[in-house]
Amino acid sequence: MRVLNIHGYKGTPHNAAYSALCGFTKNIISPEIDYDIDKPEVILNRLLDICAAEKIDMIVGTSLGGFFASVIAARLHTPLLLVNPCLQPQKVITVLGYEGNVSWFEKMSAELEKLDMEYVRCIIGNKDEIIGDHAYTKKLLGMERITVIPGGMHSGATLNLEKHFSDGMFRFEKRK
Repeated sequence: MRVLNIHGYKGTPHNAAYSALCGFTKNIISPEIDYDIDKPEVILNRLLDICAAEKIDMIVGTSLGGFFASVIAARLHTPLLLVNPCLQPQKVITVLGYEGNVSWFEKMSAELEKLDMEYVRCIIGNKDEIIGDHAYTKKLLGMERITVIPGGMHSGATLNLEKHFSDGMFRFEKRK
């Protein structure tokens, strides 16, 4: 299984999700993304190119990376695993210091409605200090696709991802 791991804003390619994935596959593509330098549309196109070139079977997205992962999964019908996703970045990212134009995120949000929910799983912390209660995520995805980690914060390091990935990561396969 070839996995694309997309880190969050001000995150690193070797984030907690990457570390957890290492226990399941060695075929992890985890690019470094500078969300402050590259425009969102450039980032999306780069990630789409990676998906095509690397024949990605699954996407894992953390925080802002979860937004990009969701847009890509909606377009490519690829299985998706989200970790504390920021699915409304236009409402959150400027608080974190992002100075770019958020209108692209607003425009791209409509694509999330095209997600094939059968192929989506999500892990959120109930003490997420960045996203809050994940109300939009819960509404969009439905609680049956979400695992809530008591005491879990925004950092994937607080979520025991290895256990939760093993519980739900391989329950679906990419459609041929």
